[in-house]
Amino acid sequence: MKKYGFVYVTVPDEKTAKEIAHQCIDQKLSACANIFPPHLSCYKWKGEKREEKEVVLILKTREDLFENLCSTIKSLHTYECPCIVFIPLSKGYLPFFSWMDSQLKDLASG
Repeated sequence: MKKYGFVYVTVPDEKTAKEIAHQCIDQKLSACANIFPPHLSCYKWKGEKREEKEVVLILKTREDLFENLCSTIKSLHTYECPCIVFIPLSKGYLPFFSWMDSQLKDLASG
């Protein structure tokens, strides 16, 4: 059975989010993407407290595509250690999942 999910990614700006989203969609690794406006992120990096504005990118995909999707994101991302997290979906509207499949790469057929 196919497993679907969201890939949650934080990026420095909308331009980076759009570039990653379009590449992932063009490569059929993501069916679609949502880009959320800048928000404040608080964290420690290399022992230093930081506060930065970031944009959230959510990519809709299948679990079997995650490794390829993650590689594409990392190749376009500007962060040394980007947040790239797969969040599995346990339920959803079946026609939406069918539409996603029509947009995504089928690894079984290449």
